[in-house]
Amino acid sequence: MDHIKTPKVDHVQLLGKPGSRTSVSGCLYLTATHTIFMDAIAHKETWILHHHLSNVEKLPLSTRGSPLKLQCKTFQSLTFVIPKEKDCQDVYDALVYFSQPASVENLYAFSYSPQSLSLEQKDGWDVFDPVAEFKRQGVPNENWKASDANEDYRICETYPTWLYVPDTVSNPIVSGSAKFRSKGRLPALSYYYKPNQAAICRCSQPLAGVGRRSEEDEAMLASFLRANPNRPYMYVVDTRPKINAMANRAAGKGYENTDFYQGVVFQFLGIQNIHVMRESQQKLIEACSGSSATCNALQDALHGSGHLKHIKTILDTSLFIAKAVYDEKASVLVHCSDGWDRTAQTCSLAGIMLDPYYRTFDGLQVLVEKEWLGFGHKFLHRCGLIRGDPHEASPVFSQFLDCVWQLTQQHPTAFEFNERLLLHMHDHVYSSQFGNFLGNNCRTREQLKVSSRTYSLWGYLYRQREEYINPLYIPPTGRYLLESSGHVQDYLWWHGLYNFHDRSLHSRESADQQLSQMADQAIVLEGQVDCLANRIAALRQKLGMTGDVPDGGDTAAAVTPEAEPSEEHQSAQDSELLSPVPEPILDWVSPRSAKQCSCATVLDQLSYRYHCLHCGVVFCSRCLDRRAQLPTQPAGISSRVCRQCSKALR
Repeated sequence: MDHIKTPKVDHVQLLGKPGSRTSVSGCLYLTATHTIFMDAIAHKETWILHHHLSNVEKLPLSTRGSPLKLQCKTFQSLTFVIPKEKDCQDVYDALVYFSQPASVENLYAFSYSPQSLSLEQKDGWDVFDPVAEFKRQGVPNENWKASDANEDYRICETYPTWLYVPDTVSNPIVSGSAKFRSKGRLPALSYYYKPNQAAICRCSQPLAGVGRRSEEDEAMLASFLRANPNRPYMYVVDTRPKINAMANRAAGKGYENTDFYQGVVFQFLGIQNIHVMRESQQKLIEACSGSSATCNALQDALHGSGHLKHIKTILDTSLFIAKAVYDEKASVLVHCSDGWDRTAQTCSLAGIMLDPYYRTFDGLQVLVEKEWLGFGHKFLHRCGLIRGDPHEASPVFSQFLDCVWQLTQQHPTAFEFNERLLLHMHDHVYSSQFGNFLGNNCRTREQLKVSSRTYSLWGYLYRQREEYINPLYIPPTGRYLLESSGHVQDYLWWHGLYNFHDRSLHSRESADQQLSQMADQAIVLEGQVDCLANRIAALRQKLGMTGDVPDGGDTAAAVTPEAEPSEEHQSAQDSELLSPVPEPILDWVSPRSAKQCSCATVLDQLSYRYHCLHCGVVFCSRCLDRRAQLPTQPAGISSRVCRQCSKALR
């Protein structure tokens, strides 16, 4: 708190969008973790997490005061006008300090303590078990085995200790191959497609230069080829543009020479590097926060950024990998430069296309743990979580989430999770609120002891699981290839992410919320039907009637003989059977008309609204942790309810 010289500033104005003359007056509060703006009239709070800040800029003095512009990694942009220049400087200095911690130990996760949701520190850290996940895929088997070559990270510091390699590979071959790969990131199994024994493997570029070779690396790839008995060839996919790979070859790195690697079909697929992607995102940010926010101007800015072109290229590359496995039954080795950016994107997306498990709520978390956290994506640098080289930052994981969202739009019934899960994952990757994404690899996170010192994002998400379920989801009956579209017009601007904080572009009730409300009402009605059917079955049994039990009834209750009850117990049963069944309240409060939660939280266009399944009132995310058994539900089952119903139903 020593860095906060001015914890409160009065008469601050929050300006509207550039070009707009609207503004809101209120108070600005500074804490060690958040900046809070309190609207003086509506009493609405705007919270800005300091770790979300990507840029803090003092603008030239105006007649109204000293403007301070905040740009967030979540694409939120705010401009405050502070009456006194000294106060503005104090706020500026504090925000610069808190938004750019010098050490990982200063990040929010190490001080975060949840106040609700009954979240325990141990929750979520056991989501991913590599042994269980690869066993689900069918590994180990006669062709693949677990390797201890990287035990204690002795071969590669940025790889996990668990590695799966072909059964015929010895540890000296593994070690020799690692020495011939950039950063020691040797070829290892990423995903095994059990139906045809093809595999996706990943690594970094070889240190081939001009004419260099490695017998161990060549033997390693030969063993990958032999591990798939269905094809005499395998693909090596270099996700970079060819010109970039050739430039790396001149620097002593490069790509595989097919003269030295037998049975290899080489393919360049042209995903741009982190610097191009960073510049593309910067153009996006300027387009979203610019003053010329007309439809045509935004469309021109989007086209100029090349954003959707990059997204399509990533998905096209992922589809090439998935089709090679699914259609050709061929194994694929994927790499880029160091194998932790484009390789992570394409291997994980190819997995989603091939495996329906990765399209579920649990499966997506396992996929992120395996391909991104396990194989060492540099979250600390790419997300700019601490003070460092700004040229290391790039929206690699954001692009992955965008690609997943594109697939959910092209295949709306194929995913168990909805858009909100992707948005919250994006938010918390940058928030540093949870320990999952701290550090650049597993070894760093072990050294930081994040699993014992911080909370897990997966535990937090699981506590609110029902918020993230897609009501249109249809569980698959078998495996099939989920293909991304080849048509440019099918790739959409994700305004839910890039314009999330722009109130002018949001309807007050999204289609997702409407569908969720209908699904909730269906749950209530189904519970009522089951309750009535069981009541009818019990009455038929008491009256000695035989015949079919109505659908939904408990057949066991209708035919299972019971011991003769006591007279007192019999009277209680009769009273219960003759009592009226509570009728569900279906005249729910419209989300459009709900302005405030019972906890006094103001609900605006950006607030997600929840219905109490007992009385139908609307409440906010802060009150989501309350559950109770409804009158029509059997024992042991609980539903989401509001504060008042939670107390009444105890």
